[in-house]
Amino acid sequence: MEEDALTGCEAISFGLIAVAGQARSLAFEALAAAREHDFVRADELLEQSRTAGLEAHEQQTKLLVKEANGDHTPVDVMLVHAQDHLMTAMLAQELIEELVYLHKEKVDRAG
Repeated sequence: MEEDALTGCEAISFGLIAVAGQARSLAFEALAAAREHDFVRADELLEQSRTAGLEAHEQQTKLLVKEANGDHTPVDVMLVHAQDHLMTAMLAQELIEELVYLHKEKVDRAG
């Protein structure tokens, strides 16, 4: 039974890492597009990043609900690492959205 729980924890961890990593990567691609003044592409990439981030956040919420219902998930270094990836991705998204906005403002003022 313990082995199944660890396998489940590992699956959750790897899932969070993958989706959060995708969200972060898409956000940085959006920033690169904004630097090139391709704001349509930047907005598309930010929206894809938000979608991936939402998926990761939903996985995290399932863990929290499970815990609140008394079904404890064993916490290991991999799960902590996954949570770190998620939080880093969320912060990157917020900052990059602001940077894209600032790039747009700069172009609008110059043009």
